[in-house]
Amino acid sequence: MDNKAIYNPKRPYNSLPLLPPQAEIENMVILKKTISASRALSELKGAITNLPNPTLFIDTINLQEAQASSAIENIITTQDELFKASIADKKNDNPATKEVIHYKDALWYGVEQIEKRPVLTTNLFIALVQIIKKNQSSIRNAPGTQLKNPKTNTVVYAPPEGENVIREKLKNLEDFIHAEDTIDPLVKMAIIHYQFEAIHPFFDGNGRTGRIILLLYLKMTGLLELPALYLSDYIMQHKSDYYTNLRKVTEEGNWQDWIMYMLDMIEQTALKGRKQIAKIELLMNDMSRELQQKLPKIYSKDLMEELFRLPYTKRNQLEKAGLGNLKTVGNYLKELENQGFLKSEQVGKEKLYLNFRLLEVLKNK
Repeated sequence: MDNKAIYNPKRPYNSLPLLPPQAEIENMVILKKTISASRALSELKGAITNLPNPTLFIDTINLQEAQASSAIENIITTQDELFKASIADKKNDNPATKEVIHYKDALWYGVEQIEKRPVLTTNLFIALVQIIKKNQSSIRNAPGTQLKNPKTNTVVYAPPEGENVIREKLKNLEDFIHAEDTIDPLVKMAIIHYQFEAIHPFFDGNGRTGRIILLLYLKMTGLLELPALYLSDYIMQHKSDYYTNLRKVTEEGNWQDWIMYMLDMIEQTALKGRKQIAKIELLMNDMSRELQQKLPKIYSKDLMEELFRLPYTKRNQLEKAGLGNLKTVGNYLKELENQGFLKSEQVGKEKLYLNFRLLEVLKNK
């Protein structure tokens, strides 16, 4: 069927085809790309598993992912502000920073749910968007949703309309996700992401929910144990290609360009993630050696892990980690600052200590 003949961007796309796609989705070009993308993902998974503490850098990666995923929706906050906000007691008044932290909370909620029961369902999608938006959002139940080009204000897409129609398409998506078939899991991931974005089930928060589903799917299929992929940075850098390739599936039935885009995103992000983990590990080893030389009485493996969990730390964090009482850990932090390992900063009534070398590595993506 010729999509161009029947498709009208201004009319609700209730004829969005059900899955699986009735098109060739695994030709030689795509399958070749799945091999290199899978290898990069597997190497990243191995690098994380081999860390002394595999969960060590996860908070940092998740905050970076949350920031970039929100930036795609023009919710802008800086990494520095975000890292500070995630550790400071001071009430955060910046609405953008709050939204980004909600994204991180939603991602971790999803991870916990997948660990309890490895299924992706409409109810889980609704729970995710409710955490992201901090409201009682549910499936769109009013007509008139249209996606517009922000520059020209022209309508580029009108998603399916009617709560029953949307729920039926989501049920089909669920069935496809859990079907036992021979489709390569990364190709399947690309199809799932297109379909979710095309259904566009919520009034707001679809993009962010869709990107969390990507990470949860990788975990559910065992391709990645922890959600340690900073995918949204790639989309930010290739934003126009992302939307162009989505539209090519809708308007032309062109799956190949979309799937290749998504496979490249996985491959490039995994390679970058592995390099960044190697740099952080190297820095941690260097700082450990320096600390053992300059402050042997303070040094411990647990202290180093706390200093690398997030760029900022504070007395309460170290006390909570069992490194001593508030007075003892306060003295540790002062010594670390005096010896040039950390820099302190007053935020509200409390003092935060910045591992500035770690922040440098994180900023140089």
